[in-house]
Amino acid sequence: MLTPEKQLEIIKRGTVEIILEEDLKKKLEKAYKEGKPLRIKVGFDPTAPDIHLGHTVLLEKMRQFQELGHEVIFLIGDFTGMIGDPSGKTETRKPLTREEVLKNAETYKDQVFKILDPEKTLIMFNSEWFNKMTALDMCRLAGAETVARMLEREDFKKRFTEGRPITILEFLYPLLQAYDSVYLKADIELGGTDQKFNLLMGRQLMKMYGMEEQVVIMMPLLEGLDGVQKMSKSLGNYIGINEPPDEMFGKIMSINDELMLKYYELLSHISIEELNELKKGIKEGKINPRDAKESLAVEIVTRYHGKELAEKARENFIKLFRKKEIPEEIETVELKDEGEGIWLPKILKEQGLTKSTSEAIRLIKQGGVRVNNEPLVNPDIKIKAGEYIVKVGKRRFIRIKVS
Repeated sequence: MLTPEKQLEIIKRGTVEIILEEDLKKKLEKAYKEGKPLRIKVGFDPTAPDIHLGHTVLLEKMRQFQELGHEVIFLIGDFTGMIGDPSGKTETRKPLTREEVLKNAETYKDQVFKILDPEKTLIMFNSEWFNKMTALDMCRLAGAETVARMLEREDFKKRFTEGRPITILEFLYPLLQAYDSVYLKADIELGGTDQKFNLLMGRQLMKMYGMEEQVVIMMPLLEGLDGVQKMSKSLGNYIGINEPPDEMFGKIMSINDELMLKYYELLSHISIEELNELKKGIKEGKINPRDAKESLAVEIVTRYHGKELAEKARENFIKLFRKKEIPEEIETVELKDEGEGIWLPKILKEQGLTKSTSEAIRLIKQGGVRVNNEPLVNPDIKIKAGEYIVKVGKRRFIRIKVS
């Protein structure tokens, strides 16, 4: 193990708040002295099976703890997932079925080991202990907190004030998450800033059970490609870890310079010393932000797709955006012209390049579509017999062969 001081420096990287830092120091010192690893708990409700870079902020911090020699528990809330975490929600969530929860859980397991060391990760499901609880056990747990305390939560308070329904089941959720910490005897629990109420409930419940309280470490919510709102699939500003290399590389290159440094701090595996040198170099004008962003894109794409595909994505990006060349590998579709040509917006929609023909029309009018490198302005264009390279937006290409 590294010294407690060095461990603390690594752990604090990118964190928003540690409750309490003094408690964390004591736990690290004790673990170092006794040679016994700390138990790090992170809970995931398997409600969304597709992981994006925003989700990996917690996973990267878990990886750091693994490298420091501590025990990481990846807790899949298969029981609590059927309730749904109410944090930040403006209305009651639709419960998932048992089958949906288990299917999503398997998808999670397949993806997280792209970051975590499977041999050092303890995967657990909280149905293991909650399914054994009696009605009396659940009533005792429910009696551990008051309605007034629950209504201190901003999201609950807002819904109550606006007359939106709050189920008793939702009130139970923070207590169930807290009990996970009691059962697992967690030393530390990680979570996002939107989880603060639930995380602190864990400390409170552990104290009630006469246990040493867990330390709470909160990580920031990562902004998406717009640089404003948190990364979210529903907002369309996300970078999925299963996206194709070229798409992932191009998206990372599109983020602004300030956000790039935050991505470096939260997602990159470079050392703290290297990170500080990078920040200093950019500030003093000795490092070109574009070059730093390119290095970050290579690192992240390599993590999820391998070095060879990451380098290929870099080459394609340079050809496309610096030399204005066309990528070597483009999807080809063959279409049959019935005699009057094929309406281009229809092709774009059917090939998945736009969600609708109306979106395709809008893109064409805005100059966002090129055919054989020539910008279009007329959305009524029809493609007749021949071969065409169609570019949509900045990164999407398709080769169309019409006969």
